Amino acid sequence: MSGKREPERVAVLALDGVYPFELGIPSRILGAADGRYEVLTCTVDGRPVRTNADFTIGVAHGPEILDTADTVVVTSMPPDYIPPRLPDEVTAALARIRPDARIVSICTAAFILAEAGLLDGRKATTHWQAADEFRCRYPKVELDPDVLFVDDGRILTSAGAASGVDICLHIVRTDHGSDLANTVARRCVVPPFRDGGQAQYIQQPVPVSGAASTAATRAWALERLDEPLTLSDLAGHARMSLRTFARRFNDEVGLSPGRWLIQQRLARARHLLESSDLPVDRIAAEVGFATGASLRQHLQAAIGVSPQAYRRTFQKAR
Repeated sequence: MSGKREPERVAVLALDGVYPFELGIPSRILGAADGRYEVLTCTVDGRPVRTNADFTIGVAHGPEILDTADTVVVTSMPPDYIPPRLPDEVTAALARIRPDARIVSICTAAFILAEAGLLDGRKATTHWQAADEFRCRYPKVELDPDVLFVDDGRILTSAGAASGVDICLHIVRTDHGSDLANTVARRCVVPPFRDGGQAQYIQQPVPVSGAASTAATRAWALERLDEPLTLSDLAGHARMSLRTFARRFNDEVGLSPGRWLIQQRLARARHLLESSDLPVDRIAAEVGFATGASLRQHLQAAIGVSPQAYRRTFQKAR
């Protein structure tokens, strides 16, 4: 008896005005995951849809594939294509999604999920330029416009355009571990994990010519995660004052230096939990947490599970 599992069915729903780039992301990223996903594209009626470019897109499937999808991805369109009330055919298509299916939005498709009431009481994100309008329309949604994506359990939302790549890699990483996610990223020539959030992409005043970057210090820190790095250590390496370094770091990365360090340490810890049998206390020391209890606290806060539970999940997935 072979232990090979059936691929997870992913249905990508293309709505009128869809951005062609975002529409192709799930197939390109999830389709590179060694056959773990079957990615199918559909429309609400099986007919071609207009894109925001100068061509239409024909698909092979109608809304019936939503009935059997394990994951449904709704892709984005320009804000002026999003009506204040969903058309009946869109509502009917969304109603076909199984109660246990994972639902993912890319960019402004969060408006579609919110209009359908799927995001009420949940954390979510969307493109930073649409954040104010989103808040006005959907006050029941806990919007975070600073992040690249939000994983709120069954429903995941991502920010603008390329963050669709980030969320699809996150899905691969969550389902099958960081090794496969890193392999997919290399195949698609994209970073396996991007630092920070949307704040780094929001239009800012042009920096003074010759202003130093924190990039070299970030690379230096990544080689020393096991050390008790402080803000003074980082600023000293960058040859900046504490205040200047902290401000510039946040402008470039979208996170404070402290939050970024925790994020990087957790990413390294997750990889070691997946790929090694090292004790939790040893992993904590390897990535710069003072104790195993500190690692447990941070991992629980970030993804809601203990190190032992996380390790068991990915040992089963091997």
